[in-house]
Amino acid sequence: MLKRWVAGVSGCGMSVDKETVMKISRLSRIAISDAEADAMVPELNGILGWVEQLGEVDVTGVEPMTAVIPNKLRLRADEVTDGDVREKVLANAPAREEGFFGVPKVIE
Repeated sequence: MLKRWVAGVSGCGMSVDKETVMKISRLSRIAISDAEADAMVPELNGILGWVEQLGEVDVTGVEPMTAVIPNKLRLRADEVTDGDVREKVLANAPAREEGFFGVPKVIE
């Protein structure tokens, strides 16, 4: 079970115990031994500690980013390049009606 934790202070932050590590292992279908689970507990608690520290950083006035480098979306011109092939497309249709695919009526 996840528990609140910060190094040296009880009741703050998040922590995991061996039971939680074993549950995560089972859910992710990764077989680990009891010794490996015992070794993972402090490692995962260390990671959660770093996440807690990140939550304390003042980001007032910092704009959200989607990438660390400026990206510009490269758009191509919106042009029809393979149009006017209605007859070729409709050649495979099981039913045609007035130049369109014919479909069975579903609502009476």
